[in-house]
Amino acid sequence: MSAAALAMRALSKSFGSLAVSRDITLDLPAGARYALIGPNGAGKTTLINLVTGMLAPDSGQIFLGGEDVTDLEPQARVKRGLARTFQINTLFAGLNPLEAVTLAVCEREGIARRFWQPLAANGAAIDEAYEILRKLKLADVCYQITRELPYGRQRLLEIALALATRPRVLLLDEPAAGVPPEESGDIFEVVAGLSDELSVLFIEHDMHIVFRFATHIIVLVAGAVFTQGSPKEIAADPAVREVYLGTRKHG
Repeated sequence: MSAAALAMRALSKSFGSLAVSRDITLDLPAGARYALIGPNGAGKTTLINLVTGMLAPDSGQIFLGGEDVTDLEPQARVKRGLARTFQINTLFAGLNPLEAVTLAVCEREGIARRFWQPLAANGAAIDEAYEILRKLKLADVCYQITRELPYGRQRLLEIALALATRPRVLLLDEPAAGVPPEESGDIFEVVAGLSDELSVLFIEHDMHIVFRFATHIIVLVAGAVFTQGSPKEIAADPAVREVYLGTRKHG
């Protein structure tokens, strides 16, 4: 049996007396489309920060494709196939999408310093960048300055930049945050169409989106895994409705 694309074992983290992650053990299979949900303060973003190396756990281990990456720096994890997006866009506002994604591809290949040479010097990187943009339905705006793009397109561009690292595991922290409701479904339609070889774990507060696109849902409460299961199982669980689905505000 092959190793999980991403695995957490007894992962714990506290800030003083506040436990923000408590003995979390999870497996993300290859090709998964998993959602991580929970009320405000549940520890969802903290867990993503632990997995990506932005925070160091107090105890426990993190495995990427069977390799223990617990002590690796964030960039080293990226090189091993782990990528993430953030709740707040971190984009190259003055570049167009093709330039931004090409730069990300060049950075992955260690040739970023050659990025500003004539375009022909980066032909392969440009071709790869354009293909990523095409798959994310951004080809039609690939020459438009990023700051001028609609916010939903900017969120898709952030995913494109993550894909430029050629990840095996993609972590999406509220990719539709701040996007008008009529556009958020478009973002997840694109995510759903990504390669079956890519494992995706996403945080999302919109339950319609979660139940539409996730194949498995993990419910986090007070820093611990409360329950997990298929969308049908989670929707039918009265305890989940009590602690999460019935609330008006989500984290």
